[in-house]
Amino acid sequence: MICVIQRVNSATVFADGVLSGSIDKGLYLLLGVKVGDDKRDATLLAEKISKLRIFSDEKGKMNLSIKDVGGRALVVSNFTLHANYAHGNRPDYLNSAHPSVANELYEFFISELSERIGKCECGVFGADMRTEMSTDGPVTIVMDSSVLRK
Repeated sequence: MICVIQRVNSATVFADGVLSGSIDKGLYLLLGVKVGDDKRDATLLAEKISKLRIFSDEKGKMNLSIKDVGGRALVVSNFTLHANYAHGNRPDYLNSAHPSVANELYEFFISELSERIGKCECGVFGADMRTEMSTDGPVTIVMDSSVLRK
């Protein structure tokens, strides 16, 4: 499972043209589920993200977690994170999990993260989504659950 984490001042997602989720200060998360991922991957990511100290303290040092600053998370599914671009110019997405599996793990990840930081906003799995955000920093981290498994 891959999660692109962006620290934001605000973020919004529209699914099929309808507002689906919106946050102020917090984390905008793109989540990609790959073949072979399971609930353990979702739990590992949720645990790590909830404790990730990437918000500034009173001295300007990144020393606070999303919980420490009372931030919220906006989670958007994104199968293209597992694109295979090695051959040719049209990527394939064969490494992405089947939609039924990916949706189940996406929903599970949201529940795991919500348990740790409070209610999360989210996109709509499989919908045509448009996002708007104001990044803070920018601070962007790509987290892979396979690294956390080691």
